[in-house]
Amino acid sequence: MANYFSLLLVFLTVATGLIWLVDSLVFAPKRKARMAQTAAAAGSSSAMDPQPELPYLVDTSQQIFPVIAFVLVLRSFIYEPFQIPSGSMMPTLLVGDFILVEKFAYGIKDPVFREKLVETGEPERGDVVVFKYPEEPNIDYIKRVVGLPGDTVVYRNKQVYIKPKCDGGSDCQGLTKVPLEFVSRGDFVQEMAPLMRYSEQLGDVEHDILRHPTRDISAANFWTQPGTRSNEWIVPEGQYFVLGDNRDNSRDSRFWGFVPDDNLVGKAVAIWISFEFERGPDSALPSWIPTGVRFNRVGGID
Repeated sequence: MANYFSLLLVFLTVATGLIWLVDSLVFAPKRKARMAQTAAAAGSSSAMDPQPELPYLVDTSQQIFPVIAFVLVLRSFIYEPFQIPSGSMMPTLLVGDFILVEKFAYGIKDPVFREKLVETGEPERGDVVVFKYPEEPNIDYIKRVVGLPGDTVVYRNKQVYIKPKCDGGSDCQGLTKVPLEFVSRGDFVQEMAPLMRYSEQLGDVEHDILRHPTRDISAANFWTQPGTRSNEWIVPEGQYFVLGDNRDNSRDSRFWGFVPDDNLVGKAVAIWISFEFERGPDSALPSWIPTGVRFNRVGGID
């Protein structure tokens, strides 16, 4: 089911459209006929006779229907804006980034029941995707696709290993370490510790990830898939394995499982604006007021 804002948009679009339509077909002709009778009784035949005044509800519906309908189509089928609320996707996405999500990337869905109407594509390894959190579908999450349907994914000693799906034969690829290359240390700090920055290659997508130098997420806390080890997952058909780029500060598929295709909202494609919210605890301004704009972050998402 869609979220409350989507439902509100659908309701307002249908309601204002019906009011406009019913008035045009039923009540507007009657108003014009009454005006014509009044003008005839007064002996007026001027082409400049005033038009009947629209009822307030009809006038308002005619004005806002095109705007709401445009927003509904744009937000439901083309692009939707989202705000990044946490640091789980650092360094790719920062708190205060406002992104655009391509809604038609993985299928066109109706805005109410989210049933797929048209197939347009599937996630690829390395895509940054927005999806409905499987454990609480009214919450939107954003993570990176690591495992595709049929893949085997292993996370061991902060390293990702992938065995791609293979239908049989002698050319099947075995469990392979995802390529990593050290980039820098200290660009980001967490819990007083400078984070390690690496470049990771997922398929055709090269992107950066962060590792905490001392924090080690224990495999004992990972979600265990029946029939596999505690740090190994076999991705079912129609589902995806996702990770945050801030690997030691992200609750993702390692903890709660896979993302069904039905939960996908779209592909994050661009940052359209980015705000800073850095102020001291003694500041008199509310925390939601930005302290600056990061224009250098505007652009595409890797």
